[in-house]
Amino acid sequence: MSAHAITAKSRVTPGMKGGGGPHPQETPPAEDGVGGTGPRETWNPTKGWAAGPLTAIVVVSLLIAGFFLAYAIIIL
Repeated sequence: MSAHAITAKSRVTPGMKGGGGPHPQETPPAEDGVGGTGPRETWNPTKGWAAGPLTAIVVVSLLIAGFFLAYAIIIL
């Protein structure tokens, strides 16, 4: 083996410009993705939280906070 470094020949790929990327005319257009591929859902519009579940969450949160406050007062 020789101690000389092996240098590769630079290849030019057809359809590529000097920087290595394709020409703008050869680039396919960007895809839109899959958003909006299904039917429009007009039969079930979102209206936010219902009053019942929201009230239950607030009441349970207040009970838990009251429990920890009472526990802290008893310990001190």
